Amino acid sequence: MKTALLRRYARRLGTADLGLTTDEGFSVSRFRIELLAGLTVALALVPEAVAFAFVAGVNPLVGLYAAFIVGLVTAVIGGRPGMISGATGALAVVMVSLVAQHGVEYLFATVVLMGLLQVFAGIMHWGKFIRLVPHPVMLGFVNGLAIVIFMAQLGQFKVPGSMVNTGHGMSGGTWLPWPELTLMLGLVALTMAVIWVMPKITRVIPAPLAGIGIVAGLVIAMGLEVPRVGDLASIQGGLPPFHIPMVPLTFETLEIILPYAVILAAIGLIESLLTLNLVGEITGKRGGASQECIAQGSSNLITGFFGGMGGCAMIGQSMINVKSGARTRIAGIAAALFLLSFILFAGPLIEQIPLASLVGVMFMVVIGTFAWNSLTLVGKVPLTDALVIVLVTAVTVKYDLAIAVVVGVIVSALAYAWNNATRIHAVTRESNTEQGAKVYEIEGPLFFGSAAGFDEIFDVKRDPDTVIVDFANSRVVDQSALQAIESMALKYEAAGKRLMLRHLSRDCHRLLSKAGHLVVDSDDDPDYEIAVDYDVKTGILGAGH
Repeated sequence: MKTALLRRYARRLGTADLGLTTDEGFSVSRFRIELLAGLTVALALVPEAVAFAFVAGVNPLVGLYAAFIVGLVTAVIGGRPGMISGATGALAVVMVSLVAQHGVEYLFATVVLMGLLQVFAGIMHWGKFIRLVPHPVMLGFVNGLAIVIFMAQLGQFKVPGSMVNTGHGMSGGTWLPWPELTLMLGLVALTMAVIWVMPKITRVIPAPLAGIGIVAGLVIAMGLEVPRVGDLASIQGGLPPFHIPMVPLTFETLEIILPYAVILAAIGLIESLLTLNLVGEITGKRGGASQECIAQGSSNLITGFFGGMGGCAMIGQSMINVKSGARTRIAGIAAALFLLSFILFAGPLIEQIPLASLVGVMFMVVIGTFAWNSLTLVGKVPLTDALVIVLVTAVTVKYDLAIAVVVGVIVSALAYAWNNATRIHAVTRESNTEQGAKVYEIEGPLFFGSAAGFDEIFDVKRDPDTVIVDFANSRVVDQSALQAIESMALKYEAAGKRLMLRHLSRDCHRLLSKAGHLVVDSDDDPDYEIAVDYDVKTGILGAGH
């Protein structure tokens, strides 16, 4: 009865659409799971936000404020309950040159413009184009990101302050002394063991939170000297203040920030929408791409006015969240509010958490994120797909996610175009309606890639005076296809022969009409097909048979 009332009340408020209910209903148990998952995510957000702020060359609080604001706004209005957003390395590496050359105020202005561009993309429903990303690209994306997450954790095994900012992230540095390194590796292994064993014992507490709590308690109780969150930076601060970016409102300013804003908006949306799909596969949810674009844009628009560095979806923290059992927006909202409470009240306590426990959590995320089945698929899927998986993985690690996805989509599209270009062929027979006419039944799409193959099908010299080209099993796709048809018609006209086109679909009909030809529907085929004759002297396609 209580569950039914909760569902009814949620529907009345619209919270069912907002992801505040689940298929199994909303209950105290569900609320507890969401809160604990949010706490786990918040603890994992702290070192990430601080580290990415260092990468971008800004104060750690700029990264923490971004994690709080972006995380809160996207949790409330985002396209997929369960997703976590915040300051990310993919954006930070783009910001570093802007901050170095023009200062942090230009960064805030850029984040505002980035948000406006993302909101515009959402309003225009451009998020739907993420469905054009092939599955091999998705596999390469998760594999590459898993490797990037793993490599990012290696910095925690180095002496604080010894790493340098290269403009493409933090690198170099001196490894911890062997005794400290051994101790930290042991604590990382212990955290991973707790996370692996905990679900077999109880699911009351999320395994990652249990791992962090047990290892942190052990380190504090025994007074072990290992790197802690406080060694990165102090996270103590106040509420993020409203702040209008102090930049001149001139065209010159726009010239500076627009290129960065476009790149940041594109990277942020690509990473967010791919994470949206990945979380959707785990939670069984679909849709929400345009809503996620608007949510990401709104969050960046707001954070730019509150001293944040902007952000996007975080695959690592999203995986921690959903694998801790979170399925509603409460976990994301709780994570953001917990993070704010850390900044305001619990900074000294959170700073005592050993980095080893957080690294252990992220290592388990890496293991869970990497598509291990893709290693066995390499010998089973088409060679092109295998190459795309490897290529996207490598480019993600070497450069960034946006470039990797674009490269993967282009390579996949070219491979698809080539495969379709080689498919076109024709079956020839004598016509049943035209005495002595030869029929070419075209098989496969006719487009720019197959236009040359289409030309090679015909034998103009040996063909009879009347030739019928039947497109019932083909499709005229683009202007190159129209040009190929016209070129073939001219060859038959020059040979004093007649060329007829039959069974062109409605979209082909429209293409031919736009090209300047008159197409008249056949009386005996009025619904979806037409049969036409092509008169090359007048350029008119008339009614056929």
